[in-house]
Amino acid sequence: MQARRATERIATMTAEATAPARWLAALLAAGSILLAAQVARAQDDVITAHGISTFGELKYPADFEYLDYVNPDAPKGGEISQWAFGGFDSLNPYTIKGRAAALSTVMLESLLEGTADEVDAVYCLLCSTIEYPESRDWVIFNIRPEARFSDGSPVTAEDVLFSYQTFLEKGLTSFRAVLSQQVEGAEVLDTLRIKFTFKPDFPKRDLIQSVGGLPIFSKADFETNGRDLEATSNEPFLGSGPYLLDDMDIGKDITWKRNPDYWGADLPINRGRHNFDRLRIEYFGDYEAAFEGFKAGAYTFRNEASSLIWATRYDFPALEKGWVVKATPEDGTIATGQSFVMNLRREKFQDPRVREAIALMFNFEWSNETLFYGLYERINSFWENSDMAATGLPSEAELAILEPLADQLPPGTLTEEAVMAPVSGDRQLDRRNLRRASALLDEAGWVVGDDGIRRNAAGETLVVDFLNDSQTFDRVINPYVENLSRLGVDARHNRVDNAQAVNRERSHDFDIMTHQFPMGYTPGSGLQQYFGSGGVDDAFNAMGLADPAVDAIISQIEQAETREELTVRVKALDRVLRAHRFWVPQWFKDVHTIAYYDMYEHPEPLPPYALGQMDFWWYNAEKGEKLKAAGAF
Repeated sequence: MQARRATERIATMTAEATAPARWLAALLAAGSILLAAQVARAQDDVITAHGISTFGELKYPADFEYLDYVNPDAPKGGEISQWAFGGFDSLNPYTIKGRAAALSTVMLESLLEGTADEVDAVYCLLCSTIEYPESRDWVIFNIRPEARFSDGSPVTAEDVLFSYQTFLEKGLTSFRAVLSQQVEGAEVLDTLRIKFTFKPDFPKRDLIQSVGGLPIFSKADFETNGRDLEATSNEPFLGSGPYLLDDMDIGKDITWKRNPDYWGADLPINRGRHNFDRLRIEYFGDYEAAFEGFKAGAYTFRNEASSLIWATRYDFPALEKGWVVKATPEDGTIATGQSFVMNLRREKFQDPRVREAIALMFNFEWSNETLFYGLYERINSFWENSDMAATGLPSEAELAILEPLADQLPPGTLTEEAVMAPVSGDRQLDRRNLRRASALLDEAGWVVGDDGIRRNAAGETLVVDFLNDSQTFDRVINPYVENLSRLGVDARHNRVDNAQAVNRERSHDFDIMTHQFPMGYTPGSGLQQYFGSGGVDDAFNAMGLADPAVDAIISQIEQAETREELTVRVKALDRVLRAHRFWVPQWFKDVHTIAYYDMYEHPEPLPPYALGQMDFWWYNAEKGEKLKAAGAF
């Protein structure tokens, strides 16, 4: 499910949602899977199961026929196409080098697969069963004998071991660090059985999911073709999944085709899924060009991220003729945590008063009404749109976690209500917030000179540079820059192309940029990548946060044994992160704003945790032929 959510985001990360999707980060952020249900117990108390759930029973029994939210009889065929921003020059999504094409993981599978209607469960995909003791000290995966890579070669335990070792040696730095903390070792028991033994001093809740969620490569393919996980490549990985590379024009478009010989097509977890013959991604250099391309039929499914376009420009001929459907299905997922993020590696941002002052000058209320047509709500929490968001004063349960860390916490964390985004008036410049921000900067030693510019005691001006690669985002940043200028900040809007933005983000060469924090319902060790001190050099920890109190709370989250414990500990973490004020939270909506050519159908109702347009929607051939005959595209 985590890979599916990342897939859905790929073509929408522009305009008011600009941060790139990261499949592996989403996989980790989603959290942990452990406690099994519907299991058969052997005499030695080893649990054998078809899946695993963190805090409850599995929804689907071992003999389930298909997932509740799919149409098991959905027809196969047709094409669905979306758009992506910028370009690509690689098909390797697991390296910081180059820019990977959209859906570059679509050919890969893992031992375990999530669903779109459960937050804590995964089920066997490449494996048929898993075995583990109640202590959860180890797990054995029994690989399906029918599992095959797309070249017809079998998936074996050696391939699983090789994939684990490859990620351990050449995965992203923060991921390697987490994986090495978790796993003691892996052992091939026979051709189709592999055992992972976990570190005795690491909390066990996340570990079966962590190793079961690793993408599985073909060892023979790597060795024969000299592949390197750290290098860019114009050849896709050999995988066992339902799609293969069909065609690409590097940097412009890429098409993936359904594998007619896909080994797992009839598995219960796959029935009614992977219905399109082709998945096509068209790349555009800016948001306006992409919208015009949709109107002209250059691609057929659009997840609209621009409120301006959604509110004012969906009146084009294809829509008026009934060729295009405009819809707003509910979105039950946690908000993406989209925000302006300040780079704490820069000395000027190390003073929390400076960070708070900068946040005060972004007027969401004015932006929402003037720019967004009232379509959005404000993000306040890293777990917005869930029950894990911190609210009000800390509860007694939260205090029990926070008080032992009191001397390391930001001021007010224990005694004040959870930090909320500033509220502004209906004019672009809120005078009350301007006065408050001015006082904070005065206190921090940034004083206004005769020229109206703030300087510190060394005579340095307070320069704040916004890194932006989206033309449509200009209308959001420019008023923010104007407000900061009225405060005496030397604020600048630095427009760069997509390649520059990616490179500068990865090298931490920015003051402020738009970033996302895609959190999961069962967070665990993946939090180390986003907020842990060990991930400070990676792109996921964009702000460069290194806080021992945060590390300590993450450790407690990893050790939570019940949903109640987990929720309290996540609230405590959310409270501390927000108190650091390294972000200026932006906005979210609890519906999908989508438009598509009227030849696609989907089950009713849609599941709560995935839109699933490239997963379990399908093509209506009769409708498609009528649209073609009418000249819709």
